[in-house]
Amino acid sequence: MGAEAEGTPSPQPAATEPATAARAQPISAAQFLSWKQRKDAEEAVRKAEAAQKRAADIASGAVQMNGRELFQHEPWVFDNNIY
Repeated sequence: MGAEAEGTPSPQPAATEPATAARAQPISAAQFLSWKQRKDAEEAVRKAEAAQKRAADIASGAVQMNGRELFQHEPWVFDNNIY
């Protein structure tokens, strides 16, 4: 432990300026809202693709349904009046 630390120089601290100081001007509210809408749209697309893939995997039998999905697709399984 101590032998390895003796041969290496101590790390120098990085720039002491905050990361926001490098930016010349802050973004405007319109730019932020545009970015936020684009980000939300991309996330919605990702979630929709994941849901489609999960539905396809369940239909093919590659993945088991969880309890909520089973209740949505086959609610009769949870009907205790049958027994």
